[in-house]
Amino acid sequence: MQFLDTNIFLRILTADDPIRTARCQLLFEQIERGEVAATTSEAIVTEIAYVLGSKRWYNLPPPRVADRMRRVLSLPNLRLPNLQVYFRALDIFEVTNGLDFEDAVAAAYVETQHLDGIYSYDRGLDRVPGVSRIEP
Repeated sequence: MQFLDTNIFLRILTADDPIRTARCQLLFEQIERGEVAATTSEAIVTEIAYVLGSKRWYNLPPPRVADRMRRVLSLPNLRLPNLQVYFRALDIFEVTNGLDFEDAVAAAYVETQHLDGIYSYDRGLDRVPGVSRIEP
């Protein structure tokens, strides 16, 4: 089992380096065929969303970030704990104007784990239907 870092996903999602993009494409094809076992983490998924949406790097709007990320997270044979949480977070992120992806992940955990609410001072979470924000 191999761990995939953020920059490997970014090469596929942005194609900004032709040589590395081609190498990563071959790797992803091997993963898809089951020839390479691969995994990643929530931190990496969150960093991908941050970099794609950041004005400093790619400045993509949330719907484009979500679309690109869904494609790579749907890769057959990519092992990712709590995959449904990430897909739900992408849905929330895509439609909740101004909500950071990290907050969308937190909201997705509240929903998917059927929690009573989230302790937070982040008022952006108030825009997520069904998620109760509680200030301590």
